[in-house]
Amino acid sequence: MQNKTKVTLIIFTWNEIDGMKVIMPQIKKEWYDQLIIVDGGSTDGTIEYAQANGYDIFVQKERGAGAAFLESFEKAEGDIIVIFSPDGNSVPEKIPELVAKIKQGYDIAIASRYLNGARSYDDDMVTAFGNKLFTGLMNILFKAGITDTLVMFRAYRRESLKRLSIKTKAVAWGTQIMARAARMKMKIGEIPGDEPARIGGVRKMNPIKNGIVELSMIITEFFRPVTDIDVGVITNHRHCQTKREYEILQK
Repeated sequence: MQNKTKVTLIIFTWNEIDGMKVIMPQIKKEWYDQLIIVDGGSTDGTIEYAQANGYDIFVQKERGAGAAFLESFEKAEGDIIVIFSPDGNSVPEKIPELVAKIKQGYDIAIASRYLNGARSYDDDMVTAFGNKLFTGLMNILFKAGITDTLVMFRAYRRESLKRLSIKTKAVAWGTQIMARAARMKMKIGEIPGDEPARIGGVRKMNPIKNGIVELSMIITEFFRPVTDIDVGVITNHRHCQTKREYEILQK
């Protein structure tokens, strides 16, 4: 008998009490085996709300979204990891759809805001342009073949994540994941997923500042020397001296 595939749902919070009260009751327990809330140091009652409702919550040791991911990933026990935000931007009903996509054989499943009629109701002109720009760069430089590179709402195969050796604590941690996964030719899939407007609270993202960090991450990953992180599985740990050699070996 096959062992049951376990799902860990990781939820990022930082002063999201309004969204928590609306969204958390919509998340069904049968959708996950483990739920972890990683908090950035909320002062609005988010932590107290989570504790009062029996959720496993901890305050991250270091600042930054990347640190939140790394610290929560260390605690995750599931075969499939889903990253979710309770600010209203993510639709809870999409959680099982993302999990199903991973079970179909994908390494990463994205809830794309721009696939098959899905749309973002939280975008403005700057964020819409930024996502289009960065997604285009990801597809040109890494041949990712995706429609939404910046959305956080994704599911991952745990073993695939471990192979990527993500270390950054910066806000562009998700972009580093996508760049390395595409470079390794992992199987990346998408499902359409609307992004509703946020519920209360304040948007944490600064479009200009975040955009600079995202662009820097894309450039850094593109020019990063090829290592066994990229080629170990494909070339049986043969070391490649140049990107050209690596590309030839992948054909």
